[in-house]
Amino acid sequence: MSLAYLAQEAAETTVRGYGAIGFGLAAIGPGIGIGILVGKAMESMVRQPEMAGQVRTTMFLGIAFTEALALIGLVAGFIF
Repeated sequence: MSLAYLAQEAAETTVRGYGAIGFGLAAIGPGIGIGILVGKAMESMVRQPEMAGQVRTTMFLGIAFTEALALIGLVAGFIF
């Protein structure tokens, strides 16, 4: 085996390793974000029950955007 082949193999392995890290972050980050988002929404609904409808709508929008970031992270992991 030549030195160039070994260097190329090491580079590909490193890139695959970074992809795995990206997949992990794409799953962990939005999970934490959604947990915080829902927790704070529940807090605000308990403090002001009359605003529960608006808070719930805003919460679902936030969840949708956070999940979109998770999907972008997964796609980026496949691409890179």
